[in-house]
Amino acid sequence: MSDCLFCKIIAGEIPSDKVYEDDLCLAFNDIDPKAPTHFLVIPKAHISSVSAISAENSAVVAHIFEVIANLTREQGLESYRVVSNIGEQAGQSVFHLHFHVLSGRDMTWPPG
Repeated sequence: MSDCLFCKIIAGEIPSDKVYEDDLCLAFNDIDPKAPTHFLVIPKAHISSVSAISAENSAVVAHIFEVIANLTREQGLESYRVVSNIGEQAGQSVFHLHFHVLSGRDMTWPPG
């Protein structure tokens, strides 16, 4: 999508602090971190949110969770939170599927 911030990052039109990249996904540090470790993992294919996951695109989501497991292991993170906001009321501001990975501080519950 031409007006999607994350599609522009994937295309290299907007710089990012890359953590990982392969043919299916991209991980980069959040520009406004909410924890000492805070990176995003996004599919390269435009999927608007978790609510748009289907049988046709769910394999990329499984791959993203494998990438998250590998990245957190490589970074020595034993405890972390994975978050995806779905819709404006839940705090989604970029309508491209993304998973926040946060670590390095106590995570309170309930969140928000």
